[in-house]
Amino acid sequence: MKIVISPAKSLNYEAELPTATYTSPKFIEDAEKLNKILKKKKPKALSELMSISDNLAQLNWQRNQDFSIPFTPKNSRPAIFAFSGDVYQGLDAYTLSENKIEKLQQTLRILSGQYGILKPLDLMQPYRLEMGTSLKIGRNKNLYEYWGSRLTDHLNNEMVEGELLVNLASNEYYSALQPKNIKAEIITPIFKDWKNDKLKIISFFAKKARGAMVRYIIDADAKTLSDIKGFNLDDYEFSQEHTLKENQPVFIR
Repeated sequence: MKIVISPAKSLNYEAELPTATYTSPKFIEDAEKLNKILKKKKPKALSELMSISDNLAQLNWQRNQDFSIPFTPKNSRPAIFAFSGDVYQGLDAYTLSENKIEKLQQTLRILSGQYGILKPLDLMQPYRLEMGTSLKIGRNKNLYEYWGSRLTDHLNNEMVEGELLVNLASNEYYSALQPKNIKAEIITPIFKDWKNDKLKIISFFAKKARGAMVRYIIDADAKTLSDIKGFNLDDYEFSQEHTLKENQPVFIR
């Protein structure tokens, strides 16, 4: 089984790492190429490009200037311990045992505007480049065109026949893949909460649930759709009644 998730805007480069193990990103040369483009942009241009505040633009301008190759444990951090948004809080990788971290490394892939695709222990430097950003790279008008089929091809090369791909990424990042060309059954769990007597996808809760689903898959060593339906963390339960498509199981609470 492979799982794809989105990155996070919020980062944590301060917390003590639970492991000294790290790996190198597959598309490090692309990350460097994209940085060279971003590095030339002034804070005001970054603010307009990314629709962010002046303070965030200044912060990310500095990050772009500080980017340096090679990545080392001194200037970088494993991705799974660098991202700290809602999905990553739901996953809570810091409390995983060493053998579960290795399982996570084999299973989880993080889609990224700058790094393309990351394994959990791949080193990364602080950045902000959402996949939906209209950044022109050579003849490519945006990041979707730039990454093209490479992310899908990479996943296909990693997966074996009969392996599932569990999509826990946002639409923005999942759109960087080419689902029709993925040589695997794709499972996209959906998380809904009751609010005002209606079932709704509430973004904050859904993001945390996606992370909790990753944690469940690792802890339970889930391998099948039936295994995935056993997810019951944070009071969510699989609902056959509300599941309209078999490959889009709905979990409610």
